[in-house]
Amino acid sequence: MIKWVDFQSLGDERGDLVAIEIGMEKAVPFEIKRVYYIYRTAEGVSRGYHAHRNLKQVAICVSGKCRMVLDNGRKRENIWMSNPTKGLLIESMTWREMHDFSDDCVLVVLASEHYDESDYIRDYQAFLRLATI
Repeated sequence: MIKWVDFQSLGDERGDLVAIEIGMEKAVPFEIKRVYYIYRTAEGVSRGYHAHRNLKQVAICVSGKCRMVLDNGRKRENIWMSNPTKGLLIESMTWREMHDFSDDCVLVVLASEHYDESDYIRDYQAFLRLATI
């Protein structure tokens, strides 16, 4: 269930750069329609606790670290994110939780669709019923 998307790091003595280009030989397996980022998450706060019916995402921890939990209704996996050249592919119908944010964590998310509240499944038991059909 854990699938990484690798981004090429370009750089020299001045520092590193990762470019995500649309329409090229892209690592992201969908057209990006929305980009957002999570930062300054208060200590002890967890986020997520939902799944999407259709939306796919790639999450990239560009600074700091956090722990991601992915659950497809049959298997639950934990993964630490801390590498800005690796994106975590989150397929549709995958429950996600984000925990243990470092103070400097910045989590960028690339999404396949625009925001649509009706695409969210926010109740874990309802998700399990739908995921195991």
